[in-house]
Amino acid sequence: MNHADENLEKKDDIQTTEVTRRKSKTAKKKGESIHATIDIGHDDGKNLDNITVPEVAKALSLNKSEGEQISDGQFGELMTMIRSAEKNILRLDEARATALDDLNKILSDKEALQGEINVLEMKLSETDERIKTAAQEKAHVELLEEQLEKLRHEMISPIESDGYVLALSKELETLKLENLSLRNDIEMLKSELDSVKDTGERVVVLEKECSGLESSVKDLESKLSVSQEDVSQLSTLKIECTDLWAKVETLQLLLDRATKQAEQAVIVLQQNQDLRNKVDKIEESLKEANVYKESSEKIQQYNELMQHKVTLLEERLEKSDAEIFSYVQLYQESIKEFQETLESLKEESKKKSRDEPVDDMPWDYWSRLLLTVDGWLLEKKIASNDADLLRDMVWKKDRRIHDTYTDVKDKNERDAISAFLKLVSSPTSSGLYVVHIAAEMAPVAKVGGLGDVVAGLGKALQRKGHLVEIILPKYDCMQYDRVRDLRALDTVVESYFDGKLYKNKIWIGTVEGLPVHFIEPQHPSKFFWRGQFYGEQDDFRRFSYFSRAALELLLQSGKKPDIIHCHDWQTAFVAPLYWDLYAPKGLDSARICFTCHNFEYQGTASASELGSCGLDVNQLNRPDRMQDHSSGDRVNPVKGAIIFSNIVTTVSPTYAQEVRTAEGGKGLHSTLNFHSKKFIGILNGIDTDSWNPATDPFLKAQFNAKDLQGKEENKHALRKQLGLSSAESRRPLVGCITRLVPQKGVHLIRHAIYRTLELGGQFVLLGSSPVPHIQREFEGIEQQFKSHDHVRLLLKYDEALSHTIYAASDLFIIPSIFEPCGLTQMIAMRYGSIPIARKTGGLNDSVFDIDDDTIPTQFQNGFTFQTADEQGFNYALERAFNHYKKDEEKWMRLVEKVMSIDFSWGSSATQYEELYTRSVSRARAVPNRT
Repeated sequence: MNHADENLEKKDDIQTTEVTRRKSKTAKKKGESIHATIDIGHDDGKNLDNITVPEVAKALSLNKSEGEQISDGQFGELMTMIRSAEKNILRLDEARATALDDLNKILSDKEALQGEINVLEMKLSETDERIKTAAQEKAHVELLEEQLEKLRHEMISPIESDGYVLALSKELETLKLENLSLRNDIEMLKSELDSVKDTGERVVVLEKECSGLESSVKDLESKLSVSQEDVSQLSTLKIECTDLWAKVETLQLLLDRATKQAEQAVIVLQQNQDLRNKVDKIEESLKEANVYKESSEKIQQYNELMQHKVTLLEERLEKSDAEIFSYVQLYQESIKEFQETLESLKEESKKKSRDEPVDDMPWDYWSRLLLTVDGWLLEKKIASNDADLLRDMVWKKDRRIHDTYTDVKDKNERDAISAFLKLVSSPTSSGLYVVHIAAEMAPVAKVGGLGDVVAGLGKALQRKGHLVEIILPKYDCMQYDRVRDLRALDTVVESYFDGKLYKNKIWIGTVEGLPVHFIEPQHPSKFFWRGQFYGEQDDFRRFSYFSRAALELLLQSGKKPDIIHCHDWQTAFVAPLYWDLYAPKGLDSARICFTCHNFEYQGTASASELGSCGLDVNQLNRPDRMQDHSSGDRVNPVKGAIIFSNIVTTVSPTYAQEVRTAEGGKGLHSTLNFHSKKFIGILNGIDTDSWNPATDPFLKAQFNAKDLQGKEENKHALRKQLGLSSAESRRPLVGCITRLVPQKGVHLIRHAIYRTLELGGQFVLLGSSPVPHIQREFEGIEQQFKSHDHVRLLLKYDEALSHTIYAASDLFIIPSIFEPCGLTQMIAMRYGSIPIARKTGGLNDSVFDIDDDTIPTQFQNGFTFQTADEQGFNYALERAFNHYKKDEEKWMRLVEKVMSIDFSWGSSATQYEELYTRSVSRARAVPNRT
């Protein structure tokens, strides 16, 4: 009978039992207790298993004959129930017998498994011992290796060496035999490991059989519970079932133990695997030992050969002793001759190096050296003539002063000064000595373009071989971290102001490689400790004080500059102060150059305030001197500088023409026309080191004219940073970086935002306004486009962000009403952004329209418009968009072209150099100049 038939029969039995149980319950409802009427008369101790169906039937018949009222139907049902119970009991007996057999089998398998595990443990112990023995043998082999190494060096006693090699060979032979024995043991161990694997598989099978037995027991338990409900008088069967369950639990415990033993067997397998790896290593060691044995045999042959060679060498050595001795004598003579030649070459090299300048030191180095000499002079530690001579040596990059400075930099100051004074001679200088006196210098004190010009022009002149120094106020709000080697001199310079002498503390340091003197007034008004550069009520007093203190510094330090270059109204006082007060005192070597960067700002004030710095108000408050055109009681510093300077410049040729008109000159057009022979416009440059897309550290990706991939990456990065849409990479991005003041055309900037959107572009503005109503207006626009996909306004100044906007923009707008020079358009082109500019001032001198056929093609670089209205601006913007969208390849060629234009200070510096030189030459030709 298969399992399916058995299950079907069991199911039928269960259904029969259920029917019987239900009928029994029906009988109980009638008040008849069938079980109470059955009395088969057996003793309490009689086993229920011995009761048979005929006995039960006989008992029922007796009960019935004794008057018990049991119907035939009930009697039949009761007999059916008894037969079913007897059948269930027989099946339980069979299951119990099967379970006992299985249990005996499991116990026997367990004993066999335990025996195998014990054998494995013994073999593992033996294996460990063998591994230890193998490790010892390996150590012994390593010892033999060391001894073999010693043997290579012990060539002197060949007999002993041969004996040792023979002994070593015997030991190696013994080791080989032992290793062969160990290899056989390993093979046996591998076979035992395989048997362990088979045992593990048997354990798994046994575990499955136990699991099946457990399920069978559970089925028996359920059937037992049904039998207990149907036949309550079979109580003995319940006890036996309980015993059987106890046995099953015991069997479960045995199964758990077998499982643990199986897990331990798995661990043993893992350990055996590790052991197998160790055995593999031992086998490798055996191979190495065999190699060593072979090498030892070769060593023995090698020893014999070497001994023969040693004998030959000894013979050769004896023969060559005389030759070596003669060679030594020749070598000593050659060494002596070489040393004499070397000394001669050193002398010639020193002599030659003294005559050549040192060109491999940075300008920071020479500026620092120059400031050191100036400090000694101001502290009265060296004489003025000596300081001049030392400055000339620094100026010429003389190697002698470089070597001396290197030698004494770790010595005390007295020894250093003494060493420097020994160098004093009478050299002549071919360059110019230029001193800039200014209110700004990038990057330490920058508000606008003035700071860029002072630093950029100064560095360009320095590269041309001229000696350049800068004098600045020491503001409390400077970027001190951009000043190198900043220190205060142990001296003060006194200057006149308001009828008194005030002390000034002098600081020195280098900025962008240029030597800079910082003047810190010890005045109770704390002129330059205001937290800002400009915008104070007493700016006229602040900067007139500084101008005189700067000239006093030059006088007291004994400096003899060829050019004193002052900038804008803040230091325009220098020109009249120089000629009226300081030239008569002996500071008379210089020519004065004045540059006005924006004639919009002239610094006019009440004439009475001019007297504070020591100038004669009565002499200067005249129409032909400093009197302002607007009022007879006001003075104009810019006008005074134009009149008293030898050279007057502004920042572009077109702007120079514009300011000579009544509209552009802001009241100074007559003065400029009168002095037109000394007035010229020179276009500013930009610092191409700071503004270089190929090295700019602020950019996401660097790029150049030959590789524009980085520009596209910066465009994507800016869009992501500002939250602009990147859905269309070719959507043109228009940039604008400016101060929001009327001069910059704020009405056109506002219009550009909306017109750019209409044309399908994106717009980014960076800048703020000092004019409250303009700032509020643009703050409203900022809120309007706060979450817009294509417009972003950033009403602040951010240095890093400005670099990114230049690099990311496709177009850049500069719609200025007037623009003296403008650096924005130059920087934009340097970064591959095409300018859209109004034709005014420096914009007219640097941006040339692409569609203007009168301009040579090589100079066309942007889009321009003439009238400062929306119609003119729209015409330029729309043409720019059409060019951008129509022909991408042509646009990329345009980008490459504008990036290749040279906007450096080189050309501008050359023009200044020519102006300086002509002025100085005229002065030297006529010594008594005024």
